[in-house]
Amino acid sequence: MSGDIPRDSAEGSSRSSSSRHNQPQTTAPPSRYESQKRRDWNTFGQYLKNQRPPVALSQCNCNHVLDFLRYLDQFGKTKVHLHGCIFFGQPDPPAPCTCPLRQAWGSLDALIGRLRAAYEEHGGPPETNPFGNGTIRVYLREVRDCQAKARGILYRKKKKKKTQIKPNVDESMPSSKKQPSSLAA
Repeated sequence: MSGDIPRDSAEGSSRSSSSRHNQPQTTAPPSRYESQKRRDWNTFGQYLKNQRPPVALSQCNCNHVLDFLRYLDQFGKTKVHLHGCIFFGQPDPPAPCTCPLRQAWGSLDALIGRLRAAYEEHGGPPETNPFGNGTIRVYLREVRDCQAKARGILYRKKKKKKTQIKPNVDESMPSSKKQPSSLAA
């Protein structure tokens, strides 16, 4: 029954404020992106350690990254029809087929972005970042195009709309040629 008795507000606040000062401040949990980046970085590091012979992160190059991306295909969930498949080029095939599952292009692209950032956060110089190598960009472009053709959906980069500034007709014409809008026709 003692829980029903109201406490003095000053007494309650002094207890809570003193207990807050004695507890260590906790930091906010990492964002989803940061957690995924750490997980991806650890996975890539483990992949390099499992190579025969093991590869140090400092010795990693774009070929190791390409091998890692190809290795990940075995865990993919995106059906990519082969050229000989009767469903090649069909966005919604009517029946199942034996074509392989692969990592989706968008997943690989996001993965490379996270690994590229993690590499530099772990002290790697940007100019030698194997995840930013042109070979990786070419590989990703080929994966994107191959998957788009296999699904019958061509990928087109969205163009940014250019905003045109139209000059005010009244300001651009000499004063002698200005006409009221009711007279112009």
